[in-house]
Amino acid sequence: MGRRSTRNRGGGLRRFLHNNGLTLLMFGLFLAALIPMSITGHRSHNDDLKDHDRPEIGYVAYLGSGNFVEGVFENWESEFLQMGVYVLATAYVFQRGSPESKPLDQETPQDVDPRRQRYADRPWPVRRGGAWLKLYMNSLGLALAALFILSFVLHAVGGTRDYNESQREHGGSTVSVFGFVRTSEFWYQSFQNWQSEFLSVGALAVLGIYLRQHGSPESKPVAAPHAATGTD
Repeated sequence: MGRRSTRNRGGGLRRFLHNNGLTLLMFGLFLAALIPMSITGHRSHNDDLKDHDRPEIGYVAYLGSGNFVEGVFENWESEFLQMGVYVLATAYVFQRGSPESKPLDQETPQDVDPRRQRYADRPWPVRRGGAWLKLYMNSLGLALAALFILSFVLHAVGGTRDYNESQREHGGSTVSVFGFVRTSEFWYQSFQNWQSEFLSVGALAVLGIYLRQHGSPESKPVAAPHAATGTD
């Protein structure tokens, strides 16, 4: 009885890992990058403080510093902007031959009125209809927009702290968050990330027309012609 219970638990764990492997991998890689970023950033920041004859700060204090907060959220900001624009753009615009585009001249399940779809276990906003359905129909784009705005604000807050620290070191005047957002420094930080995100999405859309990755849902089937649009 005990052995059967152990096997069931093992099978349940394997099933969980199989069913959630992509999410676990991505968040695992996120932590595997974020933690070394914080460690190396702490060391680099302390080296800079020593160069200016200022006392070093501890690791926990560094995690709340403008230097770290700005570094994290200026990147998150660009990622959520990229994904939000991508989700909305692929709903309305097309690229012939790309797996990142919907087919050009046919209706897809994503375009069908959800009230006409007969799934066995529909989400409750679909069953309820009205304003809840309207909100749910746009919930992914709204969530990404909210994450972008939150990251944008935290980038501005962290950037203000870091900017003011540098200003004090050099005898300059400090600014408010709104003042920092009006500086060229803030927008340089933002645009240098935004341009790379849009480039990568554009490259993926074009490369997918001619290149394949066997087994990936982001690729067309290997034998599909270049003119075929979508992944079906």
